[in-house]
Amino acid sequence: MPRRVIQSPEHDHDRALHIAVWWIETFTVHGPGDVQGQPSILVDEYAQFIEDCYAVDADGRRLYDSAFFSRPKGCDKSGLAAKLVLFEAFGPCRFAGFAEEGDSYTFLGKTYYYEPGEPMGREVTAPMVRILATEEDQTGNVFDTVYFNLTEEGMPLRQMQRYGADVGKSRVLLPGGGEITPSTTGASSKDGGKETFVVFDETHLYTTPQLHTMYSTLTRNLRKRKKIAGTWFLETTTMYAPGQDSVAEKTYELAEKIEQGVTRRARLYFNHRYGIVEDLVTRSTAEDPRTREEEEAPLRQAILEAYGDAILWNDIEGVLDGIYDPRETEADSRRYFLNALTASANAWVELDVIERAMKASEGVEFVGLQPGDQVTLGFDGSKTEDCTVLVACRVRDRYLFPLHVQQVPDGPEADGWEVDREEVDAAVTHAFDTYDVVGFYADPPFWQDYLDVWQNRYGDDRLRVHASGRHTIEFWTNREVAMSRALERLHTAMKAMTMAFPSGKTKGLTTVEVERIATFRKHFLNARRRYRSRAVLVGKDRKGSPHKIDFVIGAVLAFQAAADFTAKPLPVKHKPVMFVPTKIR
Repeated sequence: MPRRVIQSPEHDHDRALHIAVWWIETFTVHGPGDVQGQPSILVDEYAQFIEDCYAVDADGRRLYDSAFFSRPKGCDKSGLAAKLVLFEAFGPCRFAGFAEEGDSYTFLGKTYYYEPGEPMGREVTAPMVRILATEEDQTGNVFDTVYFNLTEEGMPLRQMQRYGADVGKSRVLLPGGGEITPSTTGASSKDGGKETFVVFDETHLYTTPQLHTMYSTLTRNLRKRKKIAGTWFLETTTMYAPGQDSVAEKTYELAEKIEQGVTRRARLYFNHRYGIVEDLVTRSTAEDPRTREEEEAPLRQAILEAYGDAILWNDIEGVLDGIYDPRETEADSRRYFLNALTASANAWVELDVIERAMKASEGVEFVGLQPGDQVTLGFDGSKTEDCTVLVACRVRDRYLFPLHVQQVPDGPEADGWEVDREEVDAAVTHAFDTYDVVGFYADPPFWQDYLDVWQNRYGDDRLRVHASGRHTIEFWTNREVAMSRALERLHTAMKAMTMAFPSGKTKGLTTVEVERIATFRKHFLNARRRYRSRAVLVGKDRKGSPHKIDFVIGAVLAFQAAADFTAKPLPVKHKPVMFVPTKIR
């Protein structure tokens, strides 16, 4: 089942606030829509997610300070968030000890009886609940459901107005203090808040600097009351579009680091469901219904896998119509209806190609880069704005590995920042000292003086292939035809699986190497096709974009040097290097 769940090693579903599901199903209803006013009967998958958000350890401490819920379009993610908002504002949402025989909880005339040993709940004192909207003057689906529950005649929680709840269309003042407030992009006005729970709805849309700032401000605010109030936040989303630098994309990156064990004290509960289908075929024109059903069977199965229990209120034929709508791109169909990560429409290389190349290096039989390996190097340098990278390509199996990267930092630290050129030189020296370097191609701009030093230091004594007829190391990437051919060579090898990328799951890697590999992968995802009159090149998604692609250039140069070395006739005294392209796995 295509589902990715990341939980604490201490997670025990029996040690969670099961009362949360009882409270939501007893006191809340569905908001505006086809089933408005009907009781909230949670499907098993959603009920378990809610309970697990409130998991505690053996001492009753919260395991998570954030939860991430990723599902396709139409899965009522906003409705789920609204029910949690109401529970956080009025319900027993914090741990209050382990139950003994006869312990119970009563609210609005309804009583819940705890099982012995079950975690009990209590209300938050003066809860401050905030809902983040993406645009000014927009309360969003989450607050609409909250407002409906508190104002519609006959709804259970409308009774809270008799106890002092003051319900308005822009905020709800709670009995005994506290409030529920929808917010927009004025992040500065939210600094200094004392939130206990925050909902970030549809974080794949949080792409602007204002929304990023608000996200950071509100998550910082949560720390102020964390010890006593047990503060936390929820993100809901559909799959993000790569390269838009959304909040959802950053959380996915955090989840990868948690899985790779390179983060410290990560307290994220990550829950992502998606569907996989190799080909999104166009609607069959076959007259025989059985033929059409057979052709669509893989896609139907992928939809069922992506939607899970939410398929109960989604029409699978309607989902298929959305996927087959010619106005939808294949990438958007995969994102919205299968909740699957895709590359951008003009991506230089498809995401699944990158993933397969990385998985090739995860097998126990695969040996990562080792001292003494025969390699070629690729270098792409900058001075202040872009990355400076060094990449190695092992000749015998075309295994690419990032050896060094320096990138301009974010924020105020970027002012006056420059690449540490001595550190780069040290990385090159270390590579030559560690490996049998037989080729080294480097893009000269900003680094001509160092290329001269490296040429004099290593030159023809070590380097057996030349970047051009005149230069051993200099490979000018602005030579469009030569660069286009080098790019095509690597692209073809990636699709044919006659090379391999490093993976963060490869055995024996250091934390620094794992983080560098994550950057390496991201650069490949950032690369976009750029068409010229005589060539197809790569570039950023737009001029001045912060999304770097320098590792792509370094990898292409290293790969081209390895290909040139393999094709170069060697003197008889040397043992010939044989390379036969074969699929790694």
